[in-house]
Amino acid sequence: MKVILIAAQTLDGRIAHTSGEPATWTSKEDKRFFVEETKKHGVVIMGRRTYETIGRPLPERLNIVLTTRPAVENNQEGIIEFTNAAPRKLIADLSQRGFPSVAVIGGASVYSQFLREGLIDELMITIEPKLFGRGIPIVEGLTRDIELELIATRQLNTHT
Repeated sequence: MKVILIAAQTLDGRIAHTSGEPATWTSKEDKRFFVEETKKHGVVIMGRRTYETIGRPLPERLNIVLTTRPAVENNQEGIIEFTNAAPRKLIADLSQRGFPSVAVIGGASVYSQFLREGLIDELMITIEPKLFGRGIPIVEGLTRDIELELIATRQLNTHT
């Protein structure tokens, strides 16, 4: 299974000013890219705070919400599932269910968990021409350097 991390960040590596802030600061081109790309994979994994910020399941995708307190009664088959499964177990389960790829869409804690466990195959990062100077970094708490390789770049608009 291919695991893709998808995020938008500022030039100084921030994904939000504060927890729970919607990504209203990203360009319309990034929003379009996000929808197109996540629909290709058909499954998105996010943390509870990201889900609460979005406020609803993303349509036409299976939404997996990582939470320490999953409420099974809130699961809706094919639409949304709440789980406290470890990332490696979750990926194995989704692979066994026949999904060829998945998009990990946030937030920072979820990105960091998947990166620490070496589960991310590709990162798709939109870099918006903004500086927050403070806020939530895209990843935290890595205990080792992670070497990356630039595969491609794509300009989404004049500035992004």
